Amino acid sequence: MDEPELDEEELGRSLCDLRAVNRWLGGRRTALRRVRELLADAPPGRYRILDVATGSGDIPLAIAEHNWGGGREVEVTATDLHPQTLARGRERAGGHPRVRVERADALDLPYEDDAFDISLCSTALHHFEEQDAVQILREMARVSTLGIVVNDLRRSPLGLLGAHLLAATVWRRSRFTRHDGPVSVRAAFTPAEVLRLAERAGILEARARREPVFRLSLTIRHNEPG
Repeated sequence: MDEPELDEEELGRSLCDLRAVNRWLGGRRTALRRVRELLADAPPGRYRILDVATGSGDIPLAIAEHNWGGGREVEVTATDLHPQTLARGRERAGGHPRVRVERADALDLPYEDDAFDISLCSTALHHFEEQDAVQILREMARVSTLGIVVNDLRRSPLGLLGAHLLAATVWRRSRFTRHDGPVSVRAAFTPAEVLRLAERAGILEARARREPVFRLSLTIRHNEPG
């Protein structure tokens, strides 16, 4: 899915598979849970969230439509660099009044320091080499005032077995997902590894967690809200 030009039908099927993974295998729940954690003590107001490497935009939509309570609302800027993927994201999320879809390079975000309250990256960090993953964390830290949430796959033997089973059954009709599913699990980080990435990025106050269904999260709180 990182190739410059992709078959539109195959891309659409693969993004649909990714939405299903996020919905049924914990991606959406993990993102909402960890964003809620950063907003737990936030006063009433509107909070700006940046979603890096958004894919088809299902996570930003879930965040924008979630009832955060306490007089808190969010607006989400969903970004991606791949033009075809970005077009798919605009189709799904661009019409929502609290979601804006923009082109942005995760390695060099085109935003000023502290432009957002929270930066989020879901099921994407494992696509990058370690040096680039460190740079992405630096950029996410630079543009956010409240904190960072990384929500991704967790590498494990059982997770890889599950990906192979899905590739042979549910994903068998999708060439991209059938290939990328197991490859992504092999490339994914462990909680200890993602903490080391944060340390290399100069971020010391980070917390990594094992999440349900072979996922992990990395949360970083910068300052108290408000």
